[in-house]
Amino acid sequence: MIVSDMKDTGHEKKTNGEQQRQQATFAAGCFWCVEAVFERLKGVLSVTSGYANGHDPDPDYKKVCTGETGHAEVVRIEFDPEMITYGELLDVFWRAHDPTTLNRQGADTGTQYRSGIYWHDEEQRGLAEKSKASAADLWDDPIVTEIEPLTSFHPAEDYHQDFFRNNPSNPFCRATIPPKLRKLGLE
Repeated sequence: MIVSDMKDTGHEKKTNGEQQRQQATFAAGCFWCVEAVFERLKGVLSVTSGYANGHDPDPDYKKVCTGETGHAEVVRIEFDPEMITYGELLDVFWRAHDPTTLNRQGADTGTQYRSGIYWHDEEQRGLAEKSKASAADLWDDPIVTEIEPLTSFHPAEDYHQDFFRNNPSNPFCRATIPPKLRKLGLE
């Protein structure tokens, strides 16, 4: 039986020895690339590509790509905090993309490709802010990553889920994801 601390906080306590689960939500460019990174980490239980923090109540890929919905492409990560901590996820987040480019990752441009950490509770907020200050040493340019509360999350269409795993020969994925995985030691 799952007992939630609070609705949508991203923290759940399990009884009867079941594993604990928490959630993290990150925007770091194209969700195909971000999903491929985080799903390889031990302790990550699931990764869902989606759209966060926009004003359209029913976003879809076509609408989000216009830049008019206000959503970011994100991944919602469910993880076991006894196997991987939120801080460790943040460390991977900072190394998995360029947080110094505003509304852009590589060739992908638009507000939906912004860098963001969308926290689920005050503890995550504090850890995110501390990690941003520490990550500044990794980059020559100022970090533009937004740190905001998660106000909405909408799963992306089914064809976006597990995209790299399901489409390993996709030219964009082949050119972008393997180098990122090698850089992070995840391949």
